[in-house]
Amino acid sequence: MISLISFLFIIIYGVIIIYFTLFSDRLGRTDIGSYQYNLIPFNEIRRFVGYRHYLSLGAFVLNICGNLLVFTPLGFFIPLWNQGRVRWYHIIIYSFSFSLCIELMQLYTRVGVFDVDDLIMNTVGGLFGWVLYLLFYGLFRVRRRRKRS
Repeated sequence: MISLISFLFIIIYGVIIIYFTLFSDRLGRTDIGSYQYNLIPFNEIRRFVGYRHYLSLGAFVLNICGNLLVFTPLGFFIPLWNQGRVRWYHIIIYSFSFSLCIELMQLYTRVGVFDVDDLIMNTVGGLFGWVLYLLFYGLFRVRRRRKRS
């Protein structure tokens, strides 16, 4: 049952992520008319950190923390869906692949910016979700053993 609920959550999560990255007016997702991209690793991250005092707190948090946190649920729910048979490198593959699809859709539709930093941050966010899964699973197992005793 948990596997089915996790799978449904992953589907709903994916639809929500695609909506916000491609269609959300709140995030200023409109046709920018030209291809925009960053292929230099950590370039945008350095820029956001360096100019954090000049940018709004919302822009800083959305770009730096948002990219990490937005993929955390993916890293958490994939192991639930696969009943724990997921290793760290699977999470890297899943997170990177989903993030790459989103970035390529942004490039193709010219909505948003294809950013290699987003790929990095999203993948790390997926790994963070996997670590949270391991922690919660460990706590669950300890609690379960105590109840049996």
